[in-house]
Amino acid sequence: MILRDLLENAEVLYVNGDDDIEITDVVYDSRKVTKGSLFVCMRGFESDGHQYALQALEKGAAAIVVEDLPPFDAQTIVQVPDTRKALSAIAASWFGNPAKDMKLIALTGTKGKTTTSFMVKKILETAGHKVGLIGTMGAFVGTKHIPLKNTTPESFELQSLFARMKKAGCDTIVMEASSQGFKLHRTDGITFDFGAFLNLSLDHVSPGEHSSFEEYKACKLMIFNQTRHAIVNLDGDYSEEFIKAAKDSDEVRDIKLVSTSKDADLKASDVKEIWEGNKFGVTYKVSGLYNGDVLLQMPGIFNVENALVAMAIAQGMGVTFEQAKEALSEVRVKGRVQVLPVPPEKGTFLIDYAHNALSMESILKMLSEYKPNRLIVLFGGGGNKPAQRRYDMGLMAGKYADLTILTTDNPRFENPESINQDIIKGLNVHEGEYKIIMDRAAAIRYLLDHCKERDLVAFIGKGHEEYQEIYGVKYHFSEEEIVMDYLKPEEEEF
Repeated sequence: MILRDLLENAEVLYVNGDDDIEITDVVYDSRKVTKGSLFVCMRGFESDGHQYALQALEKGAAAIVVEDLPPFDAQTIVQVPDTRKALSAIAASWFGNPAKDMKLIALTGTKGKTTTSFMVKKILETAGHKVGLIGTMGAFVGTKHIPLKNTTPESFELQSLFARMKKAGCDTIVMEASSQGFKLHRTDGITFDFGAFLNLSLDHVSPGEHSSFEEYKACKLMIFNQTRHAIVNLDGDYSEEFIKAAKDSDEVRDIKLVSTSKDADLKASDVKEIWEGNKFGVTYKVSGLYNGDVLLQMPGIFNVENALVAMAIAQGMGVTFEQAKEALSEVRVKGRVQVLPVPPEKGTFLIDYAHNALSMESILKMLSEYKPNRLIVLFGGGGNKPAQRRYDMGLMAGKYADLTILTTDNPRFENPESINQDIIKGLNVHEGEYKIIMDRAAAIRYLLDHCKERDLVAFIGKGHEEYQEIYGVKYHFSEEEIVMDYLKPEEEEF
């Protein structure tokens, strides 16, 4: 592709050299440079691509894209105000702007993005759409799963996924839009047909993420700078700020509001818990955009909120109420309050990805409302994380659980027994009963042997993950597999 055409939608300050040259590849990792490549010098958290510009040219790069002009000559140097922004535009041109031929749906929020994205996917597929999905669990093109490094990939990978999904026949893409994705310009130049705000709470404030909560919120608000049809969950804090952002946007055409407690375009009422054998979730009534009764086999009012967002999007896409209702009665999300098919007489077991005090309190408080015989939580703390996080999780376990099984999570480069000591300090505040079983698989089997009907057991922290990271090595580890293998009937010997 000709360089001039690649730069057509990028903001360019200066081109030193020939822009009428053939580009054979676009890269931002100098190790991937081949002859004829365009090398985009991006600044990361740990390194600056500008430091590798000369190396890229020596390896055969035909041109480089920079923010700061280098102290050496090259065949072609393109100067831009921001190389991350430039890469977004270049990547879209490189792949032929595939997103323009599909409906794009973006979801942002501190919690619930993954669950809601799978709800939307299930509803639209029930209505006959072919849907691609991009998010925390990776990308899904049809039945094919593609692992991803980031919830919202770098712009070049994102456009590559769009192109792949278009080729596979997808007419719609559902994606989790992270605050980092907006901050680092990964979604620049993309217009979402539907953009939804779920909720916002204190998280992701750290040296490698956001400098403050205000910056984090500002990045989330950016979704409505590039959305045609906005959906806002009124039940979360800061919803008014997101409504204002949508109203102030030149792009947003209309706003739909959803709620479980306030007047809204789509409202849920009469929410009731259900727990009958392995049927574990809620029923509720909706009114407004849709009207009728809904069964959701996922527990918690927060999942009702997620479902309302998914239904509002579905209604905007022309999906009937019966199609949306059918899909929600069947949807399951791996690692998100995922109920396992354990015989009811052994208790009800579920897996969830909660890995901080806020999400842990949310799920444990919700589960306690089902009035179980015993509420049991199994978890450990992640290594190389603040001790305060572990203490706070211990605090929540001690407050809500009748029994805590302390085990390993991803200890990484820390001693898991030291990690658990931080948790125990929090447990002791509420004099929470606990038992230590360091082998997580053995801990799961212990509970399968010792729990009874109406015991409610939550495996916390791993969620959809299928590994444990110990001293730099990732070992295969699936909680679901451990449960299913342990319950598998033994084959008779003849």
